[in-house]
Amino acid sequence: MGMFTWTEKPSATLDSGGVVGPDERLPWPQTTVMGVQHLIAMFGATVLAPILMGFDPNVAILMSGIGTLIFFVMTGGKVPSYLGSSFAFIGVVIAASGYAGPGPNANIGVALGGIIACGIVYTLIGALVQAIGTGWIERLMPPVVTGSVVAVIGLNLAHIPIKNMAPTNFDAWMQGITFVSVALVAVFTRGMVQRLLILMGLVVASVIYAVLTNGLGMGKPMDLSGIASAAWFGMPNFSAPVFEVNAMLLIAPVAVILVAENLGHIKAVTAMTGKNLDRYLGRAFMGDGVATIVAGSAGGTGVTTYAENIGVMAATKIYSTAIFVVAGAMAILLGFSPKFGALIQAIPLAVMGGVSIVVFGLIAVAGAKIWVDNKVDFSDNRNLLVAAITLVLGTGEYTLKFGEFALGGIGTATFGAIGLWALIGRKRA
Repeated sequence: MGMFTWTEKPSATLDSGGVVGPDERLPWPQTTVMGVQHLIAMFGATVLAPILMGFDPNVAILMSGIGTLIFFVMTGGKVPSYLGSSFAFIGVVIAASGYAGPGPNANIGVALGGIIACGIVYTLIGALVQAIGTGWIERLMPPVVTGSVVAVIGLNLAHIPIKNMAPTNFDAWMQGITFVSVALVAVFTRGMVQRLLILMGLVVASVIYAVLTNGLGMGKPMDLSGIASAAWFGMPNFSAPVFEVNAMLLIAPVAVILVAENLGHIKAVTAMTGKNLDRYLGRAFMGDGVATIVAGSAGGTGVTTYAENIGVMAATKIYSTAIFVVAGAMAILLGFSPKFGALIQAIPLAVMGGVSIVVFGLIAVAGAKIWVDNKVDFSDNRNLLVAAITLVLGTGEYTLKFGEFALGGIGTATFGAIGLWALIGRKRA
C-alpha cells in the first residue's frame, strides 16, 4: 500500500461519536472489525444476486473482493466504496441465458459475455467523464434528481425483504424483532457496539430466532449441519464467458443504470462526509467498469458500488477507505471457503430480511438527506414534480420495453428524473 497511507485517528474517536474521513483510519484492530461489518452488510445481496441468476455465490464473493480492491486502486484510495453483485443484471441475465432456476445456470457463458460488454461500455463512459469533466452530468442531475435516485435505490428494494423474505407469519414477526434489535443497539449502546449496529442486531436476532425455533419449536429451526459438513478451503466453480451478439446487446445497456447508481453513491458520500468527491467520478466509473469486466471473465456477477455499505457508513460516520481494503481482502479469502458460504446460508432468512429493511430504509433516507443538505425548495413545482414522479416510478417498478430490452424500476426512475429535469428544469420558477 505504498501509494496510499491514512492519517491514524485514536480509537477514542469511536466513543466520542466522531467522524473518520476517507483519508483517515482508526487503529488496525478497530478498522478490521469495521471491515467485517461491511463484509456482512454487502453479503446478503452479493450472495442473493448470483443465486437468483444461477451463478456460484463463492465466485461472486471472491470477485466482489477483487473488484473492491481494483476500485480502491483506480480511485487512488479516495472514494470509500464496496463493490458487490448488481441487481440491475438479474432481469437481463435471466432473459439472455434462459435460466429457469433453481441450481446452476447451464447457459452462464453467454450471460458472462454480456456482463463483460457492459463493463466495457461503463469503462468508456468513465473515460469520457475523466476527459471532459462532470459538468454535463451535473447539469443533467442536480440535487433534486440525485436525491430522488438515491432514495429510489432504497425504496425499489423494499419489497424484497417484505414480500420474499417472510414466507410465514412467524418470519414476519421475526423480521420485526430483528429491526427492533438493530434500532435498540443503534440508540441505547455506545462506542464500538453502536458502530456495529447491523452486525450486533443480526447476532442478537439470530440468537432469539434459535431460542424460539430450535428451543421452543415455533418456526423453521436453524440448520447448522451444512456448516459442519462444508470444507474449510476449496476452489469456487469458475466459468468462462461466451460472446454472443444478442446477449451482449441485451446486457450492455445496464451500464447506464450502474452509472446512475455510482453517481448517486458518490453524491451520497459527498453529502455525508462534506468532502466533494466529484473529481473522482470518471475514475470511479472506470474502476467499477474494469471490476465488472474482471468479474464476468471468471463467472462472477457484474458489480456496482454498494448502497448497503453507504447505509453502514451513514450509521457509523466512518468513511475510511482502509475499511474497504480490509473488507475486500476478507471477501477474497472467504471466496475460497465453502464453510463460510455455509455459515451465511445458515443465517435465518427472516433475520436477513429484518436487517435488509433497516439497510434499505437508510438508503432511502440518504436520498432525502441530499435534498435537505442542498436546501432543495419543494415550493418550486419543478423540484416537486421531478421528485414526486421519480419516487413512484422507482418504488412501483414502472417498466418500459424496447423490443427485448426492458427498463424497469431504478432504470426508469433514473432516466425519468433526468428526462423530466431536462424538460421542465430549464424553465425559471
